[in-house]
Amino acid sequence: MSDKFEEYEHHGVKVTVIKEVKGKHREHCLCFSCANFHPGAPETNCPIANLNYAVCLAHNVVLPVYECPLFKEKA
Repeated sequence: MSDKFEEYEHHGVKVTVIKEVKGKHREHCLCFSCANFHPGAPETNCPIANLNYAVCLAHNVVLPVYECPLFKEKA
């Protein structure tokens, strides 16, 4: 594997990541700055965030949201 990528264990599964973006998901994802985002409370959380999280869990991936029609900046 080239120097650009890294393999590591994420939640018990071996994954590959681009080294320069590893650990930067929260910096890039709109959800973490959104008033509609309530992680751990699926009944009140944004439906897009819930679906995104379900895909992440099902396939052991990390999917940051860069554009969103429901985004409302946290006060």
